[in-house]
Amino acid sequence: METYIKTNQYPTKGSHFSKLATRQSRILVYYIFRILPQVNKLLSKWEREAKLCSEAELRQQALASLDSKAFHCQGGAVFAIPCNNRETVLKLIVAYQTICDYLDNLCDRAGSTDGRAFLQLHQALIDALTPGKEQEDYYRYFPLKDDGIYLGKLVRECRLCIEKLPSYFMVYDELMRLVDYYIQLQVKKHLALEYRENDLKNWVNEKLQEYPEIYWQEFAAASGSTLAVFALFDLASRKNLKREHIKQSIEAYFPWICGLHILLDYLIDQTEDREGGDLNFTFYYKNHEEMLARLKLFVREAHRCTEISESQAFDKTVVEGLLAMYLSDSKVKKEKLQAIAAELLNESGAGARRTYRICSLVRKVL
Repeated sequence: METYIKTNQYPTKGSHFSKLATRQSRILVYYIFRILPQVNKLLSKWEREAKLCSEAELRQQALASLDSKAFHCQGGAVFAIPCNNRETVLKLIVAYQTICDYLDNLCDRAGSTDGRAFLQLHQALIDALTPGKEQEDYYRYFPLKDDGIYLGKLVRECRLCIEKLPSYFMVYDELMRLVDYYIQLQVKKHLALEYRENDLKNWVNEKLQEYPEIYWQEFAAASGSTLAVFALFDLASRKNLKREHIKQSIEAYFPWICGLHILLDYLIDQTEDREGGDLNFTFYYKNHEEMLARLKLFVREAHRCTEISESQAFDKTVVEGLLAMYLSDSKVKKEKLQAIAAELLNESGAGARRTYRICSLVRKVL
């Protein structure tokens, strides 16, 4: 297994399907039987910590985020598989994603629409990735205060892990750029209804000059994914990291793989978001035809970028895994999206269809 995990050689054209199928199967087996049990142990640890939150509402939101959003940590954990220091990166992914999910709940469900409070809460993400920085008072402007240092413990866990990553200094600037995108999105999308869309558009329009190929809602969607951050955690674990590998990874993940990730998430949540009055970036397409065409573009571009990535076999598996995971969800049938799902899987190719069948089987078994 170790030999496979560290192999980045992409299969030649003639052997592509059989070799990739074998590799994906081995990744999936390792992920299910080795990685997921470790993730669940880490989540249980943070559940115990969450129960120590003094204020009932903070405790409820911390526990709710761990319960309803555990799949974020479980999915992100796949990025620990190719790492040199797998245990450390796995702890880092789980702690960082848990911060994201907890803060999302606080912004979404704790009855506040104060952008200043949201921005201050999200300083925890910057502190988590900046060892040595004095920690902020994250709840300074938030109506609830006493979490029994739950957030502080998560920040500290991230910092302890980062200290063990030999090339972290090389990825730090890119991490901060991605984290800033994420924070700006989270702050603006949780503002009061009358402000959020204009604030989001104004912010995104300042950035689109760098990304002329995509629409404003697609940039916003990509900003909401943590996959590029996790890919950089993987790179940071390598002792002889090259700058060109960072560049290749960023170009693959942002905006293409990250955008595909969140757009698929919104695709299957359309009814739920309409009923809840929640922002959904797929609603901004003119019609289903445009939405499908744009999703296909993201599939094609994600695959194109993985072809030149230093970790091309793994990154391609991530793209196919995203399609398989989201499109095998039971919500696809409820939303009557089977035709769109079939077209997206066909756009990706045989690997995605194969992984989709595996995911569908795993969902039935688990």
